[in-house]
Amino acid sequence: MDQYKGSDVDKYRCFMSGEGEKNTTWRYGKPPTYEVVNKLFEEGRTTPWPAGSLEEQVQNLVKTWEMELFHKINPKDRKTTDVTKLEIIVNGRNPLTPEGVAEIGRGYNMFLQTSLPKNLRLYDPTEETVDTAHELFTTTFEKGFAMEILHVYSGPPVIVYKFRHWGYMDGPFKGHPPTHELVEMFGVCAMKLDENFKVVKMELFYDRGELLAGLMKGAGATTVATATGGGSSACPFS
Repeated sequence: MDQYKGSDVDKYRCFMSGEGEKNTTWRYGKPPTYEVVNKLFEEGRTTPWPAGSLEEQVQNLVKTWEMELFHKINPKDRKTTDVTKLEIIVNGRNPLTPEGVAEIGRGYNMFLQTSLPKNLRLYDPTEETVDTAHELFTTTFEKGFAMEILHVYSGPPVIVYKFRHWGYMDGPFKGHPPTHELVEMFGVCAMKLDENFKVVKMELFYDRGELLAGLMKGAGATTVATATGGGSSACPFS
């Protein structure tokens, strides 16, 4: 896993510059920058992993995978995965291929899939595009939404790890005003790598409500009683 050592443009993320990226199609025309969220990460992480440790390499792999998922439009440009074999399973749902992820609106929509009735959804991935979702969450989390690896339970070829995502709600979210409070969520992932340390399968487990509940503390929230009585807003997940 020596390829996951960061790059000359970002110390935590690989495959962002150099000859291998000269033909990469970037969503916003150029590689993203992570100075702000890196600062949030360094100030808020619980464990600075030793350089070269398995934990650091897994953390860099996951950060790079997330970067490629959100910012490299063509799956063939993504170096962390074998896109011909990749399957992603979120909370036991049906497996998604890279094409399936693109069809539902990529990152945020994939992570926030739900079986809730539509009138009970605070965030409805079926009504968001990759661009509206990106604008919504980058406005809500002005400093970014950082990720750290808390524990690695097993090494390759099947890596099982516990992760934490966190940020501060400095912007509004679906009618809920900013609270400027910490919002965080925890989860576990089983990630299968091939002989080239490329991801071929991911199974993620976490509670999406843990994230959304943290975005509902502002004065914009209304009660279930109001919703069931025919008021203008439904229960908290409307």
